[in-house]
Amino acid sequence: MNEYIPFTDEQKHQANTVDLEDFLLRRGERLIPSGHDKRLASDHSVTIRGSEWFDHETRQGGHAIDFVRMHEGCSFQEAVTKLLNGEQGQAFRPAKERKSEPPKSFALPPVHHSMRRVYAYLMKQRHIDRDIITHFARAGTLYEDAEYHNAVFVGTDEHGVPRHAQKRSTNSQGKAFKLNVEGSDARYSFHHLGMDGELYIFEAPIDLLSYLTLYSADWQRHSYVACCGTSYEPVRWMLTQMASPETAYLCLDSDQAGQRVSVRMAELIHTEFGIPTQRLTPELKDWNEDLCTLQDIPNRGPKMRME
Repeated sequence: MNEYIPFTDEQKHQANTVDLEDFLLRRGERLIPSGHDKRLASDHSVTIRGSEWFDHETRQGGHAIDFVRMHEGCSFQEAVTKLLNGEQGQAFRPAKERKSEPPKSFALPPVHHSMRRVYAYLMKQRHIDRDIITHFARAGTLYEDAEYHNAVFVGTDEHGVPRHAQKRSTNSQGKAFKLNVEGSDARYSFHHLGMDGELYIFEAPIDLLSYLTLYSADWQRHSYVACCGTSYEPVRWMLTQMASPETAYLCLDSDQAGQRVSVRMAELIHTEFGIPTQRLTPELKDWNEDLCTLQDIPNRGPKMRME
C-alpha cells in the first residue's frame, strides 16, 4: 500500500494547475497542434490546453491531477507527487490563467478562383486520383483557399449547409499542418453519404481520399466519413443519416492509437446502433502511405488487413 501523504490545499492547487504541455514534453510525449489545443500523438482523442484536458471519445476531461491519474494509471497521491516533484529536479511551469472566450461563429475561408495548387498537391504528392478530387470539388466540399492556398475539406449538415472545415497545407517544402476552422461543429466533418448500408470511417480526409483511390469500384454507393481527429460525433451523425445502416468499417491508422480508438468506437456503435463493425487496417501506418508506396512499386496491388 502506498504511504498516505497529507498534501495541503496549496500543494493540491499547485499540482492541479501545472501546464500539461510542459509536463508531457519533458516526459517524452509527442504533441500535435490542433487549433488552440495540442493533441497527444499516442492517443489522438485527447487534447490539452494549459492545465486542462479533454477526451473527445469518452467526453471526459478535467485538470492536471485527473489527467496524470488517467494517463499514467496512478493514484491521486502518486499523481500529485509527480506534478509537484517536476522532472530532473526542475519544477513544471504553471499554466497561464485561461481567459474565458466567447464561442466564435463558423465561417469558411475565402475561395480561390482556381484549384491548381490543391490538384497538384493531392495528385503529385499524395497520388490521389483526379476523378476522386473532382467529385468532391464539384460537390463544393473541397476547394483551395484564397489567402494561403490550403486545401479546405468541408463538412455539411443535413441541409447541405457548411458547418465544419479542415485546412491542410499544400506546400511541398517546410512544415505541413492541418487545422480545423474555428467554430466548426464536430458532428459535420468531411463525408460522402451513399445509398447502401455500409459506412467507412477514417481519421483524416487524406486517408478517405486515398482509400477511394485504392478501392474505387462503385465507391459512391457507400458512405464515408473523415472524423478530422478521432471524435465519435461525426460517426453517430452519419449513422443517423443513413436510411438503413448495416455495417461500420473502422479504417483508422494501424498504430496503437488507431487500435485503441477502433475498439472504443466499435463498442459505442454496437451499444447505440446495434450493428456489426469490422476493422480494416492499411498495410503500413495509414492509407496514404499504402497508396504512395503502391505508386513506387510496379505491378503491385493494394493490400489491407481485415480484423
